[in-house]
Amino acid sequence: MKEYSSMADIKSINKLLEMDLNIPDYQRPYKWTIQNIEDLLSDISNAISDADRYRAGFKYRIGTIIVHKNEKGTYDVVDGQQRIISLTLLKQYLEPGFSCSILDKDFTNKITQGNIHTNYMFIREWFSLKSEETKKSFIKAMDDILEVVVICVDKVSEAFQLFDSQNARGKALDPHDLLKAYHLREMKKYPYEMEHAVTKWEAKDTTQIRELFDLYLFPIWNWSRGIKSRSFTSKEIDTYKGIGEGSAYTYARRASKAMPYFQITEPFIAGNDFFEMVDHYMFLLGDIKTEIATNPSFESIEAILEEKNSSTGFRYTKNLFYCALLCYYDKFHNFDEMSVKKLFTWAFMVRIDMENLGFDSINKYAIGDASNSRYTNAISMFAKISFARLHSEISGLQVRIKREGDAPQSSNWNWLYQKLKEINGIAEVSNA
Repeated sequence: MKEYSSMADIKSINKLLEMDLNIPDYQRPYKWTIQNIEDLLSDISNAISDADRYRAGFKYRIGTIIVHKNEKGTYDVVDGQQRIISLTLLKQYLEPGFSCSILDKDFTNKITQGNIHTNYMFIREWFSLKSEETKKSFIKAMDDILEVVVICVDKVSEAFQLFDSQNARGKALDPHDLLKAYHLREMKKYPYEMEHAVTKWEAKDTTQIRELFDLYLFPIWNWSRGIKSRSFTSKEIDTYKGIGEGSAYTYARRASKAMPYFQITEPFIAGNDFFEMVDHYMFLLGDIKTEIATNPSFESIEAILEEKNSSTGFRYTKNLFYCALLCYYDKFHNFDEMSVKKLFTWAFMVRIDMENLGFDSINKYAIGDASNSRYTNAISMFAKISFARLHSEISGLQVRIKREGDAPQSSNWNWLYQKLKEINGIAEVSNA
């Protein structure tokens, strides 16, 4: 293991900002947004509350800073500039006479300049809605509660090696792990429920949890709103932070009364309901797949789903169908044969329509993009389900099967085209 001539020290935020810090020109722009600042302020507020509630000497660690002492005797920031600049903006607002080396830095990058201005304005607006006591508690926290680990490395090459090794060894937490931590913190008033939630969570297959969010819940959430989906990463976890237990918002009260009934497209109460929600949809997805596999009414559909086809596009299509069926069943809780057949036909017609089928095409198809003339069915299916009042609005949809020329875009899918026509009672027509 590589040894570094380095020194690690735990410092309060005030002590950190007293250091002669420099943001080198090789650093990327300052890219923290209002959302990042809001999260930081919320985390600090929670830390102050925890310190008041639990014990004297409570500390909240914001992260690790890696610096290199250059030939001028100042400390070049190798890792942590986003937090340092943000904390400097907060300190500058809290104590207007405050000065430090970061404030002396001449930032020339337009992105950095824009974000510094926007984020400072947000900090000022955020505190305008708070009491003077809140402001005083933040000032005190910079000395007494908030801290960072500062690692000072002698050689710049070692600083980058340490930065790289930390990122390789300290693999970023999966988004569902971050959500677990967030919702456990929301349950801190209920230690027994916390312990029970952790026990249940640890018994689950983490791969299945990851797939639940990445392949089903997050795409459905986006598609039902007419938005293209993307990979579910740590940047997207706000979608599943839920509503604070004590929120006075009208929609929060409605959600609270609705529990323990969940809807994929609707928010839930933060804390224990997150763990119940994950449980619910893992079981629901399994039940749906079992129903399709074992119900004789869906034998023809299951035969297609079980085809040994390694095509990436075919896998995308299968997942699109299960997403549509999960969205439908989540709302109406029935397996109406006509509705299931319509959803299946709609999903698999995109495989018939496209010679090459990637996720971008699936994304456009799912939100009903009518600009692609190759789609036989430009139906925003997830929005239709989301807004439907009765399940018959889905079973009654007109889903087209026969294409112009009565042939798929690629002859590779002749068999699938004929199967879809058979499922929908359309006599097979020879292409000879």
